[in-house]
Amino acid sequence: MPKTSRGKGGGLRLEIPLDASGVEGFKPDKPVKVALVSGRDTVVASDLVTLSAKGHGTAVFELDGAPSSLRIVVGPGDAESDELVRLQTISRELSPRALRRPGLELEPVVISSYYWWWWRRWCRTFTVRGRVVCPDGSPVPGAEVCAFDVDWWWWWSSSQKVGCATTDANGAFEITFRWCCGWWPWWWWHRRHWQLEPALVDRITPVLEEIPLPRPPVPSPRPSLAMFEELLAEDGVARVAPGTEIDVTTLPRLREELLDRLPQAVELEQLRVWPWWPWQPWWDCTPDLIFEVTQRCDGEDRVIVDEGYWDVRWNVPTELAVTLTATDDACCIHEPPPPDGDCMVIGSVCDDVVDAIGGNPGAAPSPVGYLNPGALSTAGDRAYAGTVPISGLFGSGATVDFYELEIAAAPGGPWAPIPPGSAGGFNRRFWGPGLPVGPVDFHTVPFQFQPVDGRLVVESREHFEANNAPASWGTSRFWVSNRDLLVRWLTASTIADGTHYLRVAGYQEVAPGQLGPKQILPLCNTPDPNGLAITIDNSTSALEPAADVVSVRINGTVAGPCSNFDASAGGVLEVDFTAYDVDEHLAYYTLYATYGKNLAVNLLSAPGATLTPIAIGPIPAADFVGPNYQQARLQGATSPHWRAGGLRLTIPDLRDAFPETCCYQIELWVYKRTVVSCDHGYWPRKHSFYSLTVAV
Repeated sequence: MPKTSRGKGGGLRLEIPLDASGVEGFKPDKPVKVALVSGRDTVVASDLVTLSAKGHGTAVFELDGAPSSLRIVVGPGDAESDELVRLQTISRELSPRALRRPGLELEPVVISSYYWWWWRRWCRTFTVRGRVVCPDGSPVPGAEVCAFDVDWWWWWSSSQKVGCATTDANGAFEITFRWCCGWWPWWWWHRRHWQLEPALVDRITPVLEEIPLPRPPVPSPRPSLAMFEELLAEDGVARVAPGTEIDVTTLPRLREELLDRLPQAVELEQLRVWPWWPWQPWWDCTPDLIFEVTQRCDGEDRVIVDEGYWDVRWNVPTELAVTLTATDDACCIHEPPPPDGDCMVIGSVCDDVVDAIGGNPGAAPSPVGYLNPGALSTAGDRAYAGTVPISGLFGSGATVDFYELEIAAAPGGPWAPIPPGSAGGFNRRFWGPGLPVGPVDFHTVPFQFQPVDGRLVVESREHFEANNAPASWGTSRFWVSNRDLLVRWLTASTIADGTHYLRVAGYQEVAPGQLGPKQILPLCNTPDPNGLAITIDNSTSALEPAADVVSVRINGTVAGPCSNFDASAGGVLEVDFTAYDVDEHLAYYTLYATYGKNLAVNLLSAPGATLTPIAIGPIPAADFVGPNYQQARLQGATSPHWRAGGLRLTIPDLRDAFPETCCYQIELWVYKRTVVSCDHGYWPRKHSFYSLTVAV
């Protein structure tokens, strides 16, 4: 029978018998780890024991000294020694008296079926395989994908990173991690970082409002039992002592008390929110995962996938497949095949496909050069301004080494090179090994317009690829930004407003620094030359657009700016204002009376409100009152023209505009339809305001 015995020099030999013979169908296919622990969870020694076919084995320890007390901890063989003391597993105390008795025969540590079953499943390996793709399905390379296990308690949440991996050229990744359960609650709690989860606050707060409380609980940044004081108070006396430390062993009792006090909340129970849902995450043997993906793209770190509380994948299996869709900020591999033939296609302007721009192949014939031509919408008939990126593809049979852009005022010419100041170069980025050699990463290649043989040209992507590791493109090197960009057309101060026609002229390099004859490639699959029709409208005057609240009258009497006006008898409100675009590309205008704290009245939709065109100084009377382009079209405006102009707003009962005595600010915003530097918001815009105090 194993015994304790003293060794030379006062050491201790300790033999600890193990007995798993009572486990039904026992198979000795997993070892058992035995640790000796002294003091406050300090492991002094451990032994890995393989049991016999009958379930017996012995852990043997030779200790240099004779400790005053020891604790025996037995657990799964794949646990690290310091993990054993954190597990809810078999534990036996050896008293100081027992350790002082030489020859003491220790009783076997009995391993029950429960522990043998659990130890074999304590830690499992989980593998997550997936892809990160852009919204169009193209792969996202070189991105770091991190998986997090998520837990939440009341309205706080915690996330723990379980593993990370980097995507390859297909956007694919694989994360493998070890996941264990059965920890002591106190240890599990202290290794988590908690933060307030606004989504949970929004769900729990309406439930708390059903309880009569002196004041509603205020969410705190970190978990605290103090917030439950008022929830469980009786006659003003708290039943829960406040404190900054959370003793998780008290939570089951606290849950019972809260369930007696709180209303039922089926939604919160379904969302597994404590206390409506029982909570023992230290026994959660399957993680609940969310993902974050970051990518260093165009020289800056970007978060391109940022999943939150509502995206949790509950109780994931050991083999999980996911597809993560990145935001538009991601650098993706777009490899569309070139069209067939010795030809080219100008495909997009500011990522707007050319068949959505009037007068181009596949688009409505008019109005020429406008985005969304003829559309009965405020977003219809939009001109371009500022920096205008133009993209296109050369055909598979084209041999264009360098190219330039030519411009004309009519479809048939005459043609001339675009002004040098408008020929904006750009950078392309690729993912893969550096050139000529280097680490796999994102790399930048400049493509600048430069004089060659008397022409202002830029190198084609195809020519660059043919002269730089030609076999690698599309196999180990992939363009991720500006792959098909032809030019950043800088129109401000270089291009006159109006409709223009562009085309690409290509050249072969017949010798270093020498270009062959000009090629005007046809549009692919047609006999027509390549080209683009586009309308430019760069705002250059104060009237693009004009916005001004000119005067305010109450019952025919002018109420000047900063005036105090007694309107307690009611009456009619009139507001004269200008909303005007000399280029006739107005989008819409708004007119609000703002007051108090974040309060506003939409004056244009007040009961009985009418708009009347009037001339105001140099501003002509509005051609159509709008107040947006769609309504102006319905009122008779001809595509693509709407300028508006001077207007008078009349509201029969001023109390519909000024509902209470207060200081009011009448705010006018006027917007153009132009797409400025690819911003599809409405720019430029102008603002005017008029303040007065009204007593009603």
